[in-house]
Amino acid sequence: MLSFLHPWFALLAPAPLLVWLALPPYVSARSGLRAPFVQRLARLTGQEPHLGGAVTRRALGPLLALVLIWLLNVAALARPQWIEPPLRREQPTRDLLLLVDLSGSMDTRDFTDAAGRTVDRLTAVKQVLDGFLARRKGDRVGVVVFGDAPFTLVPFTTDLDLSRTMLGDVAVGMAGPRTALGDAIGLGVNLFANSAAKARTIIALTDGNDTVSSVPPVEAARVARDRGIVIHTVAVGDPQAAGEDKLDEAALKEVASTTGGGFYRAMDRDGLQQIYDRLDAIETRRIDIVSFRPRRDIYWMPLAAALVIGIVSQALMLLARRRRPASPAAAEAAS
Repeated sequence: MLSFLHPWFALLAPAPLLVWLALPPYVSARSGLRAPFVQRLARLTGQEPHLGGAVTRRALGPLLALVLIWLLNVAALARPQWIEPPLRREQPTRDLLLLVDLSGSMDTRDFTDAAGRTVDRLTAVKQVLDGFLARRKGDRVGVVVFGDAPFTLVPFTTDLDLSRTMLGDVAVGMAGPRTALGDAIGLGVNLFANSAAKARTIIALTDGNDTVSSVPPVEAARVARDRGIVIHTVAVGDPQAAGEDKLDEAALKEVASTTGGGFYRAMDRDGLQQIYDRLDAIETRRIDIVSFRPRRDIYWMPLAAALVIGIVSQALMLLARRRRPASPAAAEAAS
């Protein structure tokens, strides 16, 4: 589609006509021949001589060429552009952060994998999260792991393959044997500080009792709520256990309810898979479609056309002059 970036230059199109109407004809001084019989000619013809000049009229062809050249130059000044078909790009509108517990209790072998073999909790979690991340196209995803302290494993990125690879390499105890869920939530809130996404979500998975955080999980959840962050909590531990390994379901429920999220409990891998399927349905993919139409400048086209018209018109005028028959006096002088 053709468009003009500066269409107001079209107001210059009638400028030559206005100049022709408003200004007097161009006058050039020429040397003349004094004739003593001018007065006698005037009496014979009945005309009174007066000062003046002759206005030369252009032929129609050169005049049309000049008009076209002017209009084409005005068109070039208006900066014509050809607008290409729109290009559309999907832009993520949500940042999703996974908090994964790597405390010592995640090494407990009470889960089964997809083949039915007994595996530790972390292995089952990684398998389920891998499928969950594979379906997150359109989101920016980050991963935080925590034990004695939280660590950013993957900052927010749309490279889901990177997130899946990094998550597949984590191991129990690499962040310490204990559970610092509150500090992990606090780190997650800080990661969202530079986020411009409309939706911000944390999914926190743990199997232990937070006894080491400097900020209690509920207090960290209140800060997250004030920042517009929703937290879903997933429990995979044993509520009947004692000490550090005991699962604090009350705290996880309060964290989720404080931010408007949900609390989920998984006793086995199938239960864990169902939880993430439900989260996948709740946290549906949200994207903005950004449309951009490239513009290509074509101002050179009217300039090239004006140049061609000028050259052709001058060439035709030269040919016409050469073909014009010579005057009798010139012919006699030549002979």
